[in-house]
Amino acid sequence: MQDPERLNMRIGVFGGSFDPIHLGHLILAENCRQQANLDQVLFIPCAMSPHKLDGAHGTDRQRMEMLDLAIGGHRDFVSSDLEIKRSGVSYTVDTLQALHASQPGNEWFFLMGADSLESFSTWREPEEILKLAKPIIVGRPGSDPVDISVLERLSSADYVESVRELSVESPLIDISSSAIRSRVASNQSIRFLVPRSIEQYIVTQKMYLPKE
Repeated sequence: MQDPERLNMRIGVFGGSFDPIHLGHLILAENCRQQANLDQVLFIPCAMSPHKLDGAHGTDRQRMEMLDLAIGGHRDFVSSDLEIKRSGVSYTVDTLQALHASQPGNEWFFLMGADSLESFSTWREPEEILKLAKPIIVGRPGSDPVDISVLERLSSADYVESVRELSVESPLIDISSSAIRSRVASNQSIRFLVPRSIEQYIVTQKMYLPKE
């Protein structure tokens, strides 16, 4: 929900399954918030990712509760169940259109890694996405600049240059939600991969355990 005292904000949209959310997600979000001068990062768990059609392993409620636990206490991190309520396959263009309609006046961005950029032209209505929000491309410190030439076929040279200038560097944290689920299923520790509150939540909810 938009804070009435904070209007005309720069908001970065961070989508994903967040099943579970982990420290890699949080570190990336914080670096984007700081380096791109965002007023807020909006975490939006997908109902069903178009790139992961097997669906989530945690329930919608569990994923939202873990997300709220993980970002609790950070004034500029906010969660939204927009895509979960909409249900079905979650497309970025639909989400951005809904955000524009409900919160006019804000400047919108969306967070994405360099690996996601490679397939961006295959997303639904990529040109429209670029009109609705500017991508913040996350690269690794010390590595070669992220190749954003894929955007040259979708927008103007000036726009592409503005995206290049907006690029963010964040440490490459080799953590994945699927690896965390696998470790839980095989009774391995996930300490320091997720916030302590998430680790405890997964235990109490008996999540990601093999089916009996």
